[in-house]
Amino acid sequence: MTSLNRRDFIKTTALATGGLALGLSAKSYGRVIGANDRLNVVFMGCGRRVPAYYDSIGETYNSQLAYICDVKKSQRDRVFAELGNRLDYKPEGIEDIRVALDDSNVDAVFIATPDHWHGPAAWMAMEVGKHVYVEKPLTHNAAEGEYLIQAQQKYNRVLQMGNQQRSSSHTKKIIEEIHNGVIGRPYKAVAFYTNQRGRVPNQKQQAPPADLNWDLFQGPAPRRSYTHDTWNYNWHWYGWDYGTAESGNNALHELDVARWALQADYPEKVSAEAFKNHYPDDGWEMYDTMYATYYFPDDRVINWDGKSRNGFNTYDGGRGTIIYGTEGTVWVDRSLYKLFDRGGNLIRAEASGGSESGTALGGGGDMSTAHVGNFFDAIRGQADPVSPVELGAKSTHLCHLANIAYRSDSDLNIDPSTGRILDNPNAMQYWGRDYEPGWEPKM
Repeated sequence: MTSLNRRDFIKTTALATGGLALGLSAKSYGRVIGANDRLNVVFMGCGRRVPAYYDSIGETYNSQLAYICDVKKSQRDRVFAELGNRLDYKPEGIEDIRVALDDSNVDAVFIATPDHWHGPAAWMAMEVGKHVYVEKPLTHNAAEGEYLIQAQQKYNRVLQMGNQQRSSSHTKKIIEEIHNGVIGRPYKAVAFYTNQRGRVPNQKQQAPPADLNWDLFQGPAPRRSYTHDTWNYNWHWYGWDYGTAESGNNALHELDVARWALQADYPEKVSAEAFKNHYPDDGWEMYDTMYATYYFPDDRVINWDGKSRNGFNTYDGGRGTIIYGTEGTVWVDRSLYKLFDRGGNLIRAEASGGSESGTALGGGGDMSTAHVGNFFDAIRGQADPVSPVELGAKSTHLCHLANIAYRSDSDLNIDPSTGRILDNPNAMQYWGRDYEPGWEPKM
């Protein structure tokens, strides 16, 4: 039986025998692979986040790793070494994701690349029938969020964003309590991040490392010469070709929790105070300090307080979210939540006992594994994704709006029904980006 026929057989069987029992809608049938069918997956990007997927490969999740993809050979080699005795077979190592996308046996792609690859890799994968798990931020810019929503609807694939706190047991519990009125009407949330990042090397043009495919690293981005250590995390700070600054790098996690708690969709106004305050002569090219304010309908407000290089402990933690209500307050991060009454007295605190917290979130842990497990369940038609594209796009959009406010040096008036910027041509020039010819989205 060919791979294509195998899929058709599985879909038909699931529809006839299992789909109705699962209560799946007609739209969901197209994504069913079969509860007992092994999922063949690809790791695209072998940096800090790829270990988060290791525990999800194997018999527990009935999954198999078909390809390890990275544009740098030493990165692929490291993952092969780290997997060690976990696998009794050897995946294929590749540098070009298009090799894996051409393989009809591949079911799903995990995207953990620099930000500029997230959207294009996701819609390329869905176009050829693959399901997608993509790390935050969902996209490199606001326009790509619109493209991805269109692509997911067109190709009917599962797309899960890697905002793994959506799979945190204690976070889910306290958010449900907030929605049920435990602190009255929630009206404000403060999302915060505090770190002590040091000096960033100034860019120095040189030949790329011998084992780096610099052309493929750039992928959909316009071509430029290589500068020292761009590939190794510094792409976050070296301009806007590849990264989304600290807003897309870290704010998204806490902004997502804030938006979740307030049940807020798109804001109606956004302002941002953002500056580069530290190491003024180093290679960091955008803000390292930001205070953004999002005004939502019904008198709801979210603040983002990001201090990348100042370790002052303003909020009793390196990162987290505080939700204020008319009758109390909740403080929550990846380890625990604390519930206070209106007078500021602690009512209770509860920790999940998880292994994934702090300001450095590379490497994964229990929440990431649960998040990937939900992704696999969604592919098999056994669950809905906890962070589908529509949800992920809205939270990512907040990061893009803060960046646009900073780059255009203006407050933004927003249509709260669409998230679109109103009457600001200067700001709209940052809505999308230029693509290397041939890499433009097809939507």
